Amino acid sequence: MRKGLQNLEDNENQNYKIIAVDDEEGIVDSLSIFLRRSGYNFVGITDPLEAIERVKNEHFDLMILDFIMTPIHGDQVVEEIRKFNKDLYILLLTGHKDLAPPLETIRRLDIQGYCEKSDKFDQLLLLIESGIKSIAQMNQIKKINIELSDTYEKLEQAYLESIQTLRYTVEAKDTYTRGHSDRVSEFSVLIGKYLNLPEPDLDTLRIGGLFHDIGKIGVPDSILQKEAKLTDDEYSQIKQHPNIGVHILSHAKIFQNILPIVEHHHERFDGNGYPGRLSGENIPYLARITAVADSFDAMSSKRSYRDSLPLDVIKDEFIKNKGTQFDPDITDVFLDILNNHFDEIQEIQEKYTGIEDEDF
Repeated sequence: MRKGLQNLEDNENQNYKIIAVDDEEGIVDSLSIFLRRSGYNFVGITDPLEAIERVKNEHFDLMILDFIMTPIHGDQVVEEIRKFNKDLYILLLTGHKDLAPPLETIRRLDIQGYCEKSDKFDQLLLLIESGIKSIAQMNQIKKINIELSDTYEKLEQAYLESIQTLRYTVEAKDTYTRGHSDRVSEFSVLIGKYLNLPEPDLDTLRIGGLFHDIGKIGVPDSILQKEAKLTDDEYSQIKQHPNIGVHILSHAKIFQNILPIVEHHHERFDGNGYPGRLSGENIPYLARITAVADSFDAMSSKRSYRDSLPLDVIKDEFIKNKGTQFDPDITDVFLDILNNHFDEIQEIQEKYTGIEDEDF
């Protein structure tokens, strides 16, 4: 049985073509052995200039790329590739964290992740598996787009149903997150109403809240379900979920308005959040609203490692973090809701009571 499942997985991996680029032949050889054993269709190249031409003339799903190479570095390789290929999923290898390119460069070139070189490839394999999941979902969305391009109404519905299914898949991975996105969606809209936002912004908040964590489909279950404290590497993988979410949704026109929410709902007002370390008004406004709603639901929901926090404690947290983690004006409006309109919060919470026990 186990052997049969492994063969099935290997056959599925054969559908994905991986190119690795490193000017150290030993690294390429090791990757070749490791990835071919895992069933992947693999090509290894030691010349970065040759790699650019191969990607230009041949389809690859994922690239593993060394950063420090000759005659050109990895970021220059990506710079050239992004001129003609925006879809290639790229993982960057670095000899040491201090040698990694700046975060701004990683974001600008749409590099999906990076890790340090090691004699063991366990972390790299996790990143590859996460990448393949993201690529599979992106390909599914593209396929639906082609098949239904002649009927926009059907296309829109198909996209919504497809991504909704992904959302349920994400929430099914962790009992304690089921219902979370529904509540974040409604809390965000409630805050938006008290901010007197126009209807189109409320619609964006509603949909953005539903799909803000969609990128967790690319995070290993072992990390999402871990009850103990995460390691630095595990936390780094969690922090990739906004970028993965954007990568999944960016090919659907109907989701363009919510991409800032998906990408930036973990930014902090003081600039110490992720993935972009944006601060103040540089953080998209609707993402700042979603951040407040997301944090409130996290604090007010039961988790495997703690019970839900008392309302007074939650209020104190928002007061303490106003202007550092949260937009101060949005925080003031939300505190007013908690103090004077808490019945509306309770209606939303009661609406989704028991959803944690449902099967998806």
